Amino acid sequence: MSRTGILALEDGRVFRGEAWGADGERFGEIVFNTSLMGYQEILTDPSYAGQIVTMTYPLIGNYGVNPDDIESRRPFAEGFIVREYSEIRSNWRSSLSLDDYLKQNGIVGLSEIDTRALVRHIREKGAMRGCLSSIDTDEASLVNKARHAPQMLGRNLVDVVTCAQRYDWPNADLDRPVSAHSLDPLLAVRERMAQMRQAGERPFRVVAFDFGIKFYILRYLEAFGCEVTVVPARTSAEEVLALSPDGIFLSNGPGDPAALPEIVATVRALIGRAPIFGICLGHQILALAVGGKTYKLKFGHRGGNQPVKNLLTGTIEITSHNHGFAVDPQSLDSSQIELTHVNLNDGCLEGLRHRELPLFSVQYHPEAGPGPHDATYLFENFITLMREARRK
Repeated sequence: MSRTGILALEDGRVFRGEAWGADGERFGEIVFNTSLMGYQEILTDPSYAGQIVTMTYPLIGNYGVNPDDIESRRPFAEGFIVREYSEIRSNWRSSLSLDDYLKQNGIVGLSEIDTRALVRHIREKGAMRGCLSSIDTDEASLVNKARHAPQMLGRNLVDVVTCAQRYDWPNADLDRPVSAHSLDPLLAVRERMAQMRQAGERPFRVVAFDFGIKFYILRYLEAFGCEVTVVPARTSAEEVLALSPDGIFLSNGPGDPAALPEIVATVRALIGRAPIFGICLGHQILALAVGGKTYKLKFGHRGGNQPVKNLLTGTIEITSHNHGFAVDPQSLDSSQIELTHVNLNDGCLEGLRHRELPLFSVQYHPEAGPGPHDATYLFENFITLMREARRK
């Protein structure tokens, strides 16, 4: 028997549809993702903490869920909205339906609403707070609840998603070994690393800050021959340096980067001590650490088809994004910081590097690989910087 589900926005707009997944009531910023597939990766990306995700592609769930494509220890999205949920799943890797997956993880789903109207509303008005419920049918009550939900601006969600204690990667407690996966999408990366590896070269030791890190980033670093230690977001600079890293990685994550002054100070203290590579929130934190500023986008970039121009080479990369904040390029000292990438849709800054010190970052997710290998060179650049630092 179908259940009624309601999405109420803080501006009073209400969408009534069919609830699925878990019963309950959730609050969060309403955002949309333009990817045609990858809903399992989206749900388990910690960067979606505090958000209710709407998929623009109309049919979701038709290939089910499998144990290999998770991006973290559990789903972090508050809710999941689709035009049509497919009760039929057909894929040789599928082990569970999306409906059962949401039920197991306490995530409320909503379908049979006009997602085009919802997305257009968000694009016109901007991302806003919402309440998604399968238990309360009073629209006025739900609108009021949405208006009292926490705002994303100024919100620290990194402390919600970061690991409790440090761990090494690969990690059998979090991820199955590559040999047990149904396929290895990083085979080409491993072959490339075999070409890059120099005779007698020991693995590079990388300390990765977990601001909401995705497993595929760790899989990429491992495929490139790195020994990775993942540390909690509040790890001090002294603790990081005590691990004698060849390089430091700043991960993706949720929330407002400006709400993390202590973490920014830690990263600032690490600049110049080892090569640094940042992705997404890590890019924003690194920009703040070198004196820049960030701002909130109207509705953010979320999807796997964002065109980014590499200003150093002139090439265009098809990239994956998930962010609601961006770095203000005018706030950066051009005598020290070089802008390296720009979004061709809206001119948003997508990458930077220091003119003298070994540090660089990008706003997008090179490990997601919609290109599919357009941005793999960024990991190669990180390897090169660590190799050069060893020689000094």
